[in-house]
Amino acid sequence: MGGHHANPHAKPVAEQDQEAMANAKVPLAYRDTCAHLLMPLNKCRRESWWNPNKCGHERHTYEECLYNSYLQRCEAKVQQDKVLAAQAAEN
Repeated sequence: MGGHHANPHAKPVAEQDQEAMANAKVPLAYRDTCAHLLMPLNKCRRESWWNPNKCGHERHTYEECLYNSYLQRCEAKVQQDKVLAAQAAEN
């Protein structure tokens, strides 16, 4: 049976190398916790002339990182709501 195996390379990283992102010409909107994976993906895409049959592993890793980042934000929101509910109950 198949299952999801966690990819250790798809981990969101808060501290990104701003200079490397600027040199790689990553748009500001994409300079998030997964930008360290977008740079090699875009390099692979440029080298393969955006061939959809190439760079599959890099794309999957980048998209998995985006999903993991989303899950982290959801969990942070749940924790924030618990704190706010506790504060509201005290008042």
